[in-house]
Amino acid sequence: MTVGSPIDSDGGEGSRTLTAAAIADAIGGVLLGDGSVAVSAVAPLDRAQPHQLTFLANARYARLFAECAAGVVLIAPELQHLPGNVLARVVVAQPHDAMLSLLGALYPATRTEPGIHHSAAIGRGAQLGDRISIGPYVVIGDGAVVGAGTRLDAHAVVGAGVTIGRDSHVYPGVTLYSGTSLGERVRVHAGATLGSDGFGYVYRDGRHDKIPHVGRCIVESDVEIGANTTIDRGSIDDTVIGAGTKIDNLVHIAHNVRIGRLCLIMAQAGIAGSTRVEDGCIIAGQAGIAGHQTIGRGARVAAQAGVFGSVPAGETWSGYPARPHREALRVQAALFKLASMLRDLERLLGAQKKPGQETP
Repeated sequence: MTVGSPIDSDGGEGSRTLTAAAIADAIGGVLLGDGSVAVSAVAPLDRAQPHQLTFLANARYARLFAECAAGVVLIAPELQHLPGNVLARVVVAQPHDAMLSLLGALYPATRTEPGIHHSAAIGRGAQLGDRISIGPYVVIGDGAVVGAGTRLDAHAVVGAGVTIGRDSHVYPGVTLYSGTSLGERVRVHAGATLGSDGFGYVYRDGRHDKIPHVGRCIVESDVEIGANTTIDRGSIDDTVIGAGTKIDNLVHIAHNVRIGRLCLIMAQAGIAGSTRVEDGCIIAGQAGIAGHQTIGRGARVAAQAGVFGSVPAGETWSGYPARPHREALRVQAALFKLASMLRDLERLLGAQKKPGQETP
């Protein structure tokens, strides 16, 4: 595009530039100030510079806004008249959501040309769809199926018979064991391992004998799996991750677990074997869920909770051992009071003790 147009290529932090006027048009906002101000990146209020876009949605950050040096700010209607030196304000009902909608324009996704790198190893009978991109040292096993438009980055390993749906992205160093199936538009980030054997042994004759795992690891469409996450295959049943679920980094999901649709599972959570997590659940960071439990539809498990029983649908549980959140808060409050109660008890016992009397 020619210089001076609302959207122009730029060599700054982002790969594109947006004017304040173009931003207001894109998000349906009201422009206050200089519509020609251009930004090429985003930043928080306290660090934004004149070439950057930021947002203000809460009055508690008014002090930061007064000192903000951003070029353009997305601002909530009730805050639009706050004092500040920003050259352009775009008034919009949901500034945070509006900011998210602009990220794709400022930071367009990197496009990879279709093709197969000469170092890739492709097994006998593998089926490769149109417009796929296969990076250096990728290994694709015998009989694997890779859907159209899918991208396999460097050193990804796709086991024999694995299926990957169209328009998926497997990042560097991912391992998909045999028995794994990915749906469409699945993203698996670097270092993740899917379909490895679960932790299952039988103690007999003085040793731990391994239980063979012959179930599958099924990941449905529109799932995203974070870096270094591990998901085991089933032992006899399948391990299933429901459509639209998002899994953070460093999560472990054991054999035969079934995760429902549209769940959020956050970093370092661990879910033991044969547990059921129903649709729409949220499992917060470092939560641990014991095996053979059910987390009901829409339930929430708080960070670092230790779950040893089933959680009813729609409830929020926290603490260790986990219990309904309000109950857990009461238990925690009582625990914090215990030290002062003990001091009071010691003073009372000391006052009742006769001179020269030994404490038993």
